[in-house]
Amino acid sequence: MLTPDLSPDAAYAALSARDARFDGRLYVGVTSTGIYCRPVCRVRLPRRENCRFFASAAQAEAAAFRPCLKCRPELAPRALAWSTADASRTLALQAAAWLDACDDPGASVEDLAAHLGITSRHLRRIFAAEHGVTPLQYLQTRRLLLAKALLTDTGLPVSQVAEAAGFASARGFHAAFTSHYRLAPTALRRAQGPVTACGEPALRLAYRPPLAVDALLRFLAARSIPGVEQVDPAAHSLSRSLRLQHRGTWVTGRLQLRFDA
Repeated sequence: MLTPDLSPDAAYAALSARDARFDGRLYVGVTSTGIYCRPVCRVRLPRRENCRFFASAAQAEAAAFRPCLKCRPELAPRALAWSTADASRTLALQAAAWLDACDDPGASVEDLAAHLGITSRHLRRIFAAEHGVTPLQYLQTRRLLLAKALLTDTGLPVSQVAEAAGFASARGFHAAFTSHYRLAPTALRRAQGPVTACGEPALRLAYRPPLAVDALLRFLAARSIPGVEQVDPAAHSLSRSLRLQHRGTWVTGRLQLRFDA
């Protein structure tokens, strides 16, 4: 299900051109393979009649498509900014933002509805109308895709991956992952995930080009807080000390980010 302003033919044109402006805005499920991809995927262009287009990864997975291991849908940038003109759409997008930030394994639709001040029935209706899936399907997809990224890019133990992705137990995570993707979590494990200079796991993220990286880093360098932030425009990197609350516990550390050349 695509947005009204993007037809399947227009989506196929974007896929044919591998147009990065649509990365994160649409996904293509290929019926002949059962795989769904980002529009920038470098595999051979599928035939038009074999393509089904979706506005989110959750919609593609709800239609029983599995994520591509080459273009990795979990790396797609988030959807573009939205307008607050429509009240129901605003609530549905606020619900998705709450689910994106949710780290409570016991979170329920009733919790989300209470947070928004609406009934769970109304929440399910407006969420499905906007996103094409239920809130729980959306949350499950977000957690599984995060786990997939952690399994692929880091050397974290599977139990820690399950916890970081928001699953209540490693056993439950293994069952959900195996059922959803038809392969065990360890099948995605590389011999050694990338690490930072401090020896901590590194995670690859994506953004939607174009982005003026040099200008952005110069802007941040001129406004960096001594002792808290460090920006190196020449190395395309920045770092910042952080103090975050996670599941009721305060965690301190340092975030390091580097843009690929």
